Amino acid sequence: MEQEPIISIKDLDFQYPGEEGKEPVKALEDISLEIKPGEFVGIIGHNGSGKSTLSKLLNAILLPTKGDIEVGGMNTKDQSHLWDIRKTAGMVFQNPDNQLVATIVEDDVAFGPENLGIPSEEIRRRVDDCLETVGMSDFKRSEPNNLSGGQKQRVAIAGILAMQPECLILDEPTAMLDPSGRKEVMKTVKELNKKEGLTILHVTHFMDELIDADRIIVLDGGKIALEGKPKEIFSQVDKLKEIGLDVPPMTALAHELNESGLELPEDVLSIDEMVEALCQ
Repeated sequence: MEQEPIISIKDLDFQYPGEEGKEPVKALEDISLEIKPGEFVGIIGHNGSGKSTLSKLLNAILLPTKGDIEVGGMNTKDQSHLWDIRKTAGMVFQNPDNQLVATIVEDDVAFGPENLGIPSEEIRRRVDDCLETVGMSDFKRSEPNNLSGGQKQRVAIAGILAMQPECLILDEPTAMLDPSGRKEVMKTVKELNKKEGLTILHVTHFMDELIDADRIIVLDGGKIALEGKPKEIFSQVDKLKEIGLDVPPMTALAHELNESGLELPEDVLSIDEMVEALCQ
């Protein structure tokens, strides 16, 4: 029997109100999409393509102008389900400083469950489990301002995990991090998907973060331009460049080597695949 989608989007339009006396600004148009439990879905698009707007709609921070979004079977327009929706689909933002509220790491992770009225011994267990899951147990008594960007973002993820969501929506969570911070956050996200079976919706402009995704959705001008597996999407180098997007470094290299006469598969994504293709 096929699983019910954890997120279902039907005929979605969204527009921001225009400035005084001006027309509304259309941000998303005619989006229909389903996310299955346990999937890792990447969303890419250049600035202004609507990807951050979409993530805010999924968490009921914004509401559709037209169409419907259901999260765990609950319509985001139904205000009585607002907290259940946000508990089902936890959101991690670009700047971890905006999500950290306490002066000690473990208090920060406990903040969400405390607001849900969960008993204190259960909160203690969740805090310990979630810090261990993101590899931050050694820092539970630390002050968040003394942590690196990557560590802060992992604490922010632990804080969402403590509310036991079924789905994690990541809105460019690595945009403000250095390469090592990006690496540690992505390692955490991939493990949550593979080991814990958590559904991941990852909005990013770093293409190499999505080479292991189950599916990638490309937004352009507020519409879905392309959808498919990473190899199907990234092998369309010229089409992506037209939209204003890059491809993972190894895919770009394979494309250039092909143009200069060396025959390589167009869908090379990783260094290992490139080594194998060159050895052939």
